[in-house]
Amino acid sequence: MDPQKPSAKERIIDAANRLFYAEGIRAVSVDAIAARAGITKKTLYYHFKSKDDLIEAYLTSRDQPNLALYEKWFAEADGSIADKVQAIFVKLATSARHPKWKGCGFLRTSAELANMPGHPAMKVGAAHKKKFEAWLSARLDEAGIAEHAQLSRHIVLLMDGAFSTVLVHRDPDYIDAAGDAAKMITLNAR
Repeated sequence: MDPQKPSAKERIIDAANRLFYAEGIRAVSVDAIAARAGITKKTLYYHFKSKDDLIEAYLTSRDQPNLALYEKWFAEADGSIADKVQAIFVKLATSARHPKWKGCGFLRTSAELANMPGHPAMKVGAAHKKKFEAWLSARLDEAGIAEHAQLSRHIVLLMDGAFSTVLVHRDPDYIDAAGDAAKMITLNAR
């Protein structure tokens, strides 16, 4: 096997990532993912026993890269803790202006699986959101904000609300507005 070439499993996850994010998990068939990955359906089922397992793997593959991106945006931002929090929203708004941006893959998947709260992907999505909240809480704590846990939850609510509102209105300015609010509440935190 060529070490440069991605494995069949990696190609399947990459294809699922592209198709699920672009079109939604219910709209994309296993056949379409297999075709995009350049493998047979039998090979796909060798690596994933069901579409549900593949949906879980799709979200799992997005977890660390998304968190790392938020950390990078935060670390690269100049200024106070409030400026750094706002910078995450500024970068998200910039991303939302890209024509291929479809919102938060975790929230979109959760919406499609709302009637299946025990689905493994719902657990991955919830864990991802909690990791971001905990990471943000730790940064706020390091900045000396006593009520860091409550503030991080408020910021997460602003972020997820902004994601949802942008999908409804198709206007990334809502993310900028949420960033302004996040900066304001961070400045006023103790």
